[in-house]
Amino acid sequence: MTDHAPPTLEQIDACVAGGPFTDSWTSLSGYRVPEWYRRMKFGIFIHWGVYSVPAFGNEWYPRNMYMQGSPEFRHHVETYGPHRNFGYKDFIPMFRAERFDPEAWATLFSRSGARYVVPVAEHHDGFQMYKSAISHWNAYEMGPKRDVLGELCAACRSRGLVMGASSHRLEHWFFMGHGKEFDSDIRDPLEKGDLYWPSMQEPEWHDIDGVPAPSREYFEDWLMRTCELIDRYHPSVLYFDWWIEHGAAKPWIKKLAAWYYNTAAARGEQVVINYKHDAFLFGTAVPDVERGQFAGIKPYVWQTDTSVARNSWCYTEGNDYKTPEELIWNLVDVVSKNGNFLLNIGPRADGTIPDEDAQILNEIGAWLDVNGEAIYDTVPWRSFGEGPTQVEEGQFSDGEAPRYTSSDFRFTAKDDALYVTAMKCSPDGAYCVRALGELDASRKANFHGIIRDVRLLGSDAAVAWSRDGAGLHLHVPARSAKPLVFKLTLD
Repeated sequence: MTDHAPPTLEQIDACVAGGPFTDSWTSLSGYRVPEWYRRMKFGIFIHWGVYSVPAFGNEWYPRNMYMQGSPEFRHHVETYGPHRNFGYKDFIPMFRAERFDPEAWATLFSRSGARYVVPVAEHHDGFQMYKSAISHWNAYEMGPKRDVLGELCAACRSRGLVMGASSHRLEHWFFMGHGKEFDSDIRDPLEKGDLYWPSMQEPEWHDIDGVPAPSREYFEDWLMRTCELIDRYHPSVLYFDWWIEHGAAKPWIKKLAAWYYNTAAARGEQVVINYKHDAFLFGTAVPDVERGQFAGIKPYVWQTDTSVARNSWCYTEGNDYKTPEELIWNLVDVVSKNGNFLLNIGPRADGTIPDEDAQILNEIGAWLDVNGEAIYDTVPWRSFGEGPTQVEEGQFSDGEAPRYTSSDFRFTAKDDALYVTAMKCSPDGAYCVRALGELDASRKANFHGIIRDVRLLGSDAAVAWSRDGAGLHLHVPARSAKPLVFKLTLD
């Protein structure tokens, strides 16, 4: 981590002009996804900030609390009083993070089996979780009065975890705009640098084309903030939320990508940008599917980000948690399709990680301790898997857990091994993998290779196996609520 003045606009332009990448899609198409990212497969996402204080609804509380008639609006008035007297900024002194222990967080993340960590450095609310020379509205000067991101980077890197950072700054353009519609603490005029600046009002936030484009002044501020974040903390993964797909953002995200790739290359490093939808031209960064996945294998590396809770990315007092089994299914399915799995947790305002989040991470870690060789460093096989359970494709498709059966399998490969993950344990210990059947008179075999050995990861129990035209038959007495992994040694 460096601690000096952020790069100026002139310095950013000079770096981009000097290459090797320039701010054109043609130049950025020369980008290649680093091998380290392909191999890591599993990361931790963290939504933690001032919005963790009210812990109501979700991380969009700072916006929704100013939307008259919303549950958040009513809750805010009933709990904290009128908005003109107690606005979002007044939560900052309550965000003390007095029990924040970055070493304990890093230990938990390492134990979970994660290989990279992506904290939200600045969410839509505009409050930076790091030391900044651009804005005083940051955790180093207010609230915790600690360089939260810097401390976490040091703790995680000391354990071999790769550090990233997430910026949702561009959405701040409109995020607090509803506060101007009534007598609140968000009023005109707002000066540049204010927490609430610019609080632009817009028709509908989800209608990208219907939202007025940010001003040049705002884009310049966004670029300098993002470059300062990169320059100070050297994140190896830079995650952006969806709104960078606004057409007016294209020149700015191209410039940012070129600067990021160039400065990383100057340090001898390879880095990753995660984006959603079609914000970046395909092939210039890594696409991310929010709370969803693809139905089949992709020939390119991609990522899904999802959360331990269905209802929120941040901690709330009523989080609807997923089960560890469901999240392991998700991990296995995504990796079989050439994807990475970024799992979010939401710490409390005091800096403690809820027991439910910690339990989920510990159970995933315990499963990976046994079965991680079927996840890390693997590549997709010719098929991602088989079985009757269909996985819905697309974002926001994680509303219900899939109902896997003992006939659902996922495949990954590494060296001379093919890993067959049984998503659900068979009641009688018998499995049939149709894709690995022998040639018979009625159909062509999917697999003509030679299986030398079959064993169950984490078990000394012998696996009885045979092949015929119906498939590869496996039988093992092991029982588990979580997926079982068979390792096939091939020739």
